[in-house]
Amino acid sequence: MPRKRHEPTKQTRELVTLHSTVGTNQDIVADIIGITAKTLRRHYREELDQSTAKANASIGGSLFNKAKGGDTTAMIFWMKTRAGWREKETDNGSAELVAALAALAGNLPV
Repeated sequence: MPRKRHEPTKQTRELVTLHSTVGTNQDIVADIIGITAKTLRRHYREELDQSTAKANASIGGSLFNKAKGGDTTAMIFWMKTRAGWREKETDNGSAELVAALAALAGNLPV
């Protein structure tokens, strides 16, 4: 017996928008509505795409404003993800760490 054809409603569009905005997996959203993921993408493509883009813009804007305001963690995160900065591990740092740990271990009570 064939399934009944799915017809989106205002309520299901709002539900998809909400879940897509917060990052709910599409398979789970489809299950909540009672349709397949393929049907979800066919009928709700605009809600899925726009909600994700709007959420990313909102959070990205907040991060950008924190970085501009002097939040060092936000600045570092922005530079690593948007400007290609990366941390380099050097042998000097490792050698210094080993020496410091050895000195500390030598001062521990037995």
